[in-house]
Amino acid sequence: MFVVGVTGGIGSGKSAATEHFESLGIEVVDADIASRTIVQAGKPALQAIAERYGPSILLADQTLNRAALREKIFADSSERQWLEALTHPLIREEIQRGLSRAKSPYVILSSPLLIESTQAKLCSSILVIDVPEALQLSRTVARDNNSEEQVRAIIAAQASRERRLLEADNVIVNDQTIEDLQRQVEQQHQQYLALANKENY
Repeated sequence: MFVVGVTGGIGSGKSAATEHFESLGIEVVDADIASRTIVQAGKPALQAIAERYGPSILLADQTLNRAALREKIFADSSERQWLEALTHPLIREEIQRGLSRAKSPYVILSSPLLIESTQAKLCSSILVIDVPEALQLSRTVARDNNSEEQVRAIIAAQASRERRLLEADNVIVNDQTIEDLQRQVEQQHQQYLALANKENY
């Protein structure tokens, strides 16, 4: 299967890009959804998290209290490492299951941590949705109602723009309109169809 990894920093428009790929008939496996799936109620990962941090890490309905977990792992890097060691292999398995089920001519793996994690190894090609940092900031502050300081901290925790661009096979610069983004997606789509076709023969 020809797998296109799509990534980009927060506020880059990654979701808008992958939604347009979907509208063109391409299946999308989303790493964010995989990471939520593995910590659902009754799953072993959630049990391990509750054993480590106690019942306060769960909400009343026994689902994960994401805000409480975020506080713990952002306050202590060793806790973040523990959580990543637990969840990353499970997320990878969940992603692989999704990729193996895909029936479209090629499949998209959408992941904000594609470069930082081992997920890039699952990809035949990497597409980066790129925006200048000032635009990333203004879009995310407006969209999520977060403070600029909070958004800067999230940007700092992700791979740098330079590193992402270094790893990219293709780049879409999303600093114009949604129509411009969609036009660029359509160009890439034609290229990936040709590459996937070539790989299958």
